[in-house]
Amino acid sequence: MWGKILGALFGLALLRLPGLIIGLLLGHWFDKAFRQQFEQGGGFSGLFRDSADEQGLFHYTTFSTMGHIAKATGTVTSVHIQHATAYMNQLGLNNLQQKEAQAAFRDGKAASFPLRQQLQQFYYAYRRHKDVLQLFLEIQLSIACIDGNMTASQYGLLQQVAGYLNYSAAQLERLLQAHQAQSRFSSRTNFSRGQTAKDTLADAYQLLGVSADVSDSVLKKAYRKLMIQHHPDKLMAKGVPAEMLDVAKRKTQDIQSAYELIKQQRHNR
Repeated sequence: MWGKILGALFGLALLRLPGLIIGLLLGHWFDKAFRQQFEQGGGFSGLFRDSADEQGLFHYTTFSTMGHIAKATGTVTSVHIQHATAYMNQLGLNNLQQKEAQAAFRDGKAASFPLRQQLQQFYYAYRRHKDVLQLFLEIQLSIACIDGNMTASQYGLLQQVAGYLNYSAAQLERLLQAHQAQSRFSSRTNFSRGQTAKDTLADAYQLLGVSADVSDSVLKKAYRKLMIQHHPDKLMAKGVPAEMLDVAKRKTQDIQSAYELIKQQRHNR
């Protein structure tokens, strides 16, 4: 389409009506040739690592970046590999998809992995969908925090990743705190025992991104915003692969549980 438009404009400027006709013909030829190259894995689709769609880009960038972050410690441990494998199983990837994900993870471990270029391409595809970018960052936080101890090198790399996606250091820190709060909140099943109940309530507030002294209306607004942001149907419509939506589903379940816990506590006080 752009070939026709540009060709017509240049042709009209140079040769008026004859130029307009010639420009349209040349532009049509250019569009057709480029479209064939794109569909065959050339053009910009080469940056999608043999995938001509955004879902393929999401898959590849997710697992290759996970591999890069795991390698930031110097050595990819069995814990990292187990987490990545469990994550693939959890997503319900078939054999071919698992092999592709494993290959992407290995690519990311390489010292020569072009992290910046890969994330710039990813950001270009999803730059209008902040919630998709946040989901991607939350997935990367999970690999960095898998053993409970994030190294300085991993945190520094996460800051780079966030920067390439137009997230500030402060925004990354808020995401990290919310992720850690969610992990603690999910791991606690008994809310009625002394300090554990207090800690869980604190994590619930942190998960919702609000302080304990906010009004009920502010609390409800924060809850609704998070639920909409992580709604699986909304994310799927924006190009997130169906297999990745399980992460969003668990997030919304934890958000809902945190909100219900806070409401119950406020009702009983």
